[in-house]
Amino acid sequence: MSVYTLPELPYDYAALAPVISPEIIELHHDKHHAAYVKGANDTLEQLAEARERDAWGSVNGLEKNLAFHLSGHILHSIYWQNMTGPMDGGGEPLEQDGVGELADAIKESFGSFAAFKAQLTKASATTQGSGWGVLAYEPLSGRLIVEQVYDHQGNVGQGSTPVLVFDAWEHAFYLQYKNQKVDFIEAMWQVVNWQDVARRHTAAKSRADVLLPAP
Repeated sequence: MSVYTLPELPYDYAALAPVISPEIIELHHDKHHAAYVKGANDTLEQLAEARERDAWGSVNGLEKNLAFHLSGHILHSIYWQNMTGPMDGGGEPLEQDGVGELADAIKESFGSFAAFKAQLTKASATTQGSGWGVLAYEPLSGRLIVEQVYDHQGNVGQGSTPVLVFDAWEHAFYLQYKNQKVDFIEAMWQVVNWQDVARRHTAAKSRADVLLPAP
């Protein structure tokens, strides 16, 4: 039985146009994301078989496969929800839009929204090879941080929770933006769903006290 399932898109394929074309959304969700879901489920089955046979020679490779596919599934599941149509998304999170707590946290952590935007843009656009730019809540400091994710995992704080993710893999933009990754990342700011990011930030803060035992 499958443990992980492909989530439905919260909008139709054309909802993010012209920032992201319907063709990219369809291929990205129905093919690429679906492949990570299948990969995670297949790897869990292979690990179960290894346990039954007490055959641990392949465990290192299987664990890496699970981390890759499961992280890909999680990041993409956040990615779809992090976006909304250009008429409803983008801009800067503001108090009057009901996301004032997030706006304050961004300013406290980065100095200003402009400084945060510049850092996440640069982190996303300069990921070596395939990867992601991520805004995450770091529970030990109670601050927001920007991380670069290589492939789907690695180079992140172990307890940090992603709240906003920019997919910088070529399959996320190449059909439309060719090799101009920077142009794609800049355009992404037009479809950020700040309501979703704010909800994720609030949820991450509520779980902050479970990372380490109280002193």
